[in-house]
Amino acid sequence: MANYEIVFFTKEDGSQPAREFIDSLSLKMQSRLIKIIAMLREYGGQVRMPYSEYLQDGIFQIRAQQEGNITRVLYFFNDGQKVILTNGFTKKTPKTPPAEIERAKRYRAEYQQKEAEKR
Repeated sequence: MANYEIVFFTKEDGSQPAREFIDSLSLKMQSRLIKIIAMLREYGGQVRMPYSEYLQDGIFQIRAQQEGNITRVLYFFNDGQKVILTNGFTKKTPKTPPAEIERAKRYRAEYQQKEAEKR
């Protein structure tokens, strides 16, 4: 069984939006997300609804629900074996806000640029 590496995207200033978002949640919600992240670590792209959903342009989201709150963390795959968690939010509308998807795409572009510079 292939194991995937879970990576938190790190901004230039050292902050990690997805990690900081998860840390800000209730312990119950954190534990739900951590279980889903563990599933991603083990199964990668095989994780599907209701836990994970493809959004667009290579951006996915993990989904956790608790007491009416719906929490999302966006991510993408890199090098086939890495899951990069970019940003998270608590969902208040039926659709994922386009601004959150755009933020994930920006973070992905930054991440890929940094990776290219390492080579």
